Amino acid sequence: MSTAHKRGPKGLARETGFAQFMIDGSQRMAAVNLNESPLGSLMRRKDKSGSAYLSIEEFNAGERLRADFTAGMLMQRVSSNWSAAVSSGRRGAPDALANLTDHALAARQRMEKAIAALGPELSGVAIDICCYLKGLEQVEMERQWPVRSGKLMLKTALATLARHYNPPVAARGQGIRHWGGEGYRPVIGG
Repeated sequence: MSTAHKRGPKGLARETGFAQFMIDGSQRMAAVNLNESPLGSLMRRKDKSGSAYLSIEEFNAGERLRADFTAGMLMQRVSSNWSAAVSSGRRGAPDALANLTDHALAARQRMEKAIAALGPELSGVAIDICCYLKGLEQVEMERQWPVRSGKLMLKTALATLARHYNPPVAARGQGIRHWGGEGYRPVIGG
């Protein structure tokens, strides 16, 4: 991934990189803002041994969670919905699920499965940092965690998420197939 530095609006530094994505079975290049997600800065950080703090699998798992969150249209609105017709008299969303596309509904289902895999202990930190793009310090303050504990909780959540998205494949013929010993045959009804 190559990078370039630019100044965005309000003078904020923007580090642009180019990444390859698989879209509809073909590889495509896209420009990405590496400073948009807190995972990008964690990915560039090094641990004590000099290797990246987050593995590529953990980074991709967090970005996949964010992609499903975005595609599932799960971000709350903070303003009025002026797209609804005034004459229809319906500005609320009692039938919001009926208006979701198949793509958005599938993204929500993937998001639910990922959250279930994380469990209640790790799902909150993953959603806050990966989806709402909150910083580690902000999450630690909101949850009243000790300083620098958010990084460890996030790393654990991302490792769990990476296992969820890419489950290890057991080699054929390995592992326990039954509890009986060699030559054991169960007796049924007798």
